[in-house]
Amino acid sequence: MEVIKTMWNFFQNEVLGMGWLSRLIDNLLNACGLDTSGKVGGSIQFFLYDVIKIMVLLGVLILIISYIQSYFPPERSKRILGRFHGIGANIIAALLGTVTPFCSCSSIPLFIGFTSAGLPLGVTFSFLISSPMVDLGSLVLLMSIFGWKVAIIYVVLGLVIAVAGGTIIEKLHLENQVEDYIKSGHTLDAAQEELHFKERLKYAWEQVMGTAKKVFPYVLIGVGIGAFIHNWIPEDFIVKVLGDNNPFGVVIATIAGVPMYADIFGTIPIAEALLNKGALLGVVLSFMMGVTTLSLPSIIMLRKAVKPKLLGIFIAICTVGIIVVGYFFNAIQYLII
Repeated sequence: MEVIKTMWNFFQNEVLGMGWLSRLIDNLLNACGLDTSGKVGGSIQFFLYDVIKIMVLLGVLILIISYIQSYFPPERSKRILGRFHGIGANIIAALLGTVTPFCSCSSIPLFIGFTSAGLPLGVTFSFLISSPMVDLGSLVLLMSIFGWKVAIIYVVLGLVIAVAGGTIIEKLHLENQVEDYIKSGHTLDAAQEELHFKERLKYAWEQVMGTAKKVFPYVLIGVGIGAFIHNWIPEDFIVKVLGDNNPFGVVIATIAGVPMYADIFGTIPIAEALLNKGALLGVVLSFMMGVTTLSLPSIIMLRKAVKPKLLGIFIAICTVGIIVVGYFFNAIQYLII
């Protein structure tokens, strides 16, 4: 058992966490005369390490996920979802959301396509909630920062929010709250032709390059904010606002994430820095969920597809779910870290 634990710790710290990269950058900066224990040197070390680590993991994960995704074009996904009914369909839709692109704005066009094709509204919302909030990439990256227990619980609770949210929307019978131009469309993209291994690999590589170009600016911004928090904002201030002494920390973090637009790769460096400064685990995870699920640009895009009443219910369900998850993580933080 001890051998397995040692092997897992090595995998988490050196493979996922790339501890060797942190030490390498630290040594290189020290050799150049920069003191990485100081604010300036520490900020540069944090920035270089996190940018390289995230982009490397991003490339590998997108390659794998996109290869899997090549088996699930919209038409095939629709056929799969059409075989299930009730809460089973919501669960499958939420699980399908884990192999789709990483940000909410990327998921909305698929949501529109599924809705136009006649899939139940609750099922399409389970997909829409799950897609940006939880994916295979988030599981691996969360493991590299917070450990496997936090990562698995985060993904499971994210799926619970997606399934519960879709089920509630289905029970409320809000089909009349979808814009008319979507209800009148009943076609999806034609079924994807059967691809060979090389074609799927080419597709996956194109997704890697396209997604990397799209998210790289947000990674830079996120890591830059994380480096600033990590090295320049006093720990006492973070603890006062987002620590044990503020019972509204989860609510503040959730609301603070709304104006931002980033995927999980851009939010993880900020969350990591906040946690290291003394913010509670539930607070930083609520911030991540708020950014990825309730960002203002995605809400604006979704408003073009649904009417205000349905949009408000979607926002309310996600907000309540995120806040509940945040307080839950706060309560169990010291049991899982």
